[in-house]
Amino acid sequence: MDVIEVDEEFVRKVIKPRKASSHKGQNGVVLVIGGSWLYHGAPFLSAMAALRSGVDLAYIATPEKTAISIRALSPNVIVIPLTDLKLTRGSSRRIMNILPSVDSIVIGPGLAEGSEKGIEYVIREALALDKKLVLDATALYSGVLQRISGRKVVMTPHAGEFKRVFREELSIELYGRINKVKEKASEHKVTILLKGMIDIISDGEKIAINKTGTPAMTTGGTGDVLTGIVAALLAKGSEPFEAAAAGAWINGRAGEEAASIYGLHITATDVVENIPKAMKPFDFLVD
Repeated sequence: MDVIEVDEEFVRKVIKPRKASSHKGQNGVVLVIGGSWLYHGAPFLSAMAALRSGVDLAYIATPEKTAISIRALSPNVIVIPLTDLKLTRGSSRRIMNILPSVDSIVIGPGLAEGSEKGIEYVIREALALDKKLVLDATALYSGVLQRISGRKVVMTPHAGEFKRVFREELSIELYGRINKVKEKASEHKVTILLKGMIDIISDGEKIAINKTGTPAMTTGGTGDVLTGIVAALLAKGSEPFEAAAAGAWINGRAGEEAASIYGLHITATDVVENIPKAMKPFDFLVD
């Protein structure tokens, strides 16, 4: 089995050059759906990571009770308040107006449990418009698999979420994990990015590992940052496997940059702020 180790050359091939004549919206628009009374920061981290990864606009659809808090965090994100605490079918209708104008969608960061009906409704409508999706956290449950098979979807589980979705325990041995990720990606025809000390990425055919990162990244929220980076790369035209693999590398490298400043005392926002440093070597303009 050929296993790619993601490196700078891989990432360079994934990141699309920016047109010098481009205007707002042409470099990607991301929508993040998430947040709850307890986890208002998660969707914000994803949205800010997408912006720092170079997209032009980032929307956050979140319950009204968290919308005010998120708006106060930054003027750079556009917040869409939802009427219910969970993502219900009814509350998600407010999202429908924005769906045609976004390029990729993150579902799950900080989202309240019991949101399955709303998640599935948004997935159905988004895929009908051929939008690219990143599913994380609350959006990772076994029932979602039948909704996304064969579509441009990236799932970003850690080991516990992998077990919840696929109902199988992962080996502690690397190649056992690699084989299982590839098997499940092939079976369900999706791209899986298994987060860990070594990230494992597969679309069922290709498989890659990523070794960037630092033990300092055990801090909460770094997974939300990763989903935002992957969504940004999807929004800018990358295919799911390439976006997931390059996103894992960028996230890890940004964490390394943060740790070079703060040692083992970083936060997820430190990782977000170092995404530009990780990505700047790949900046390229074309006519």
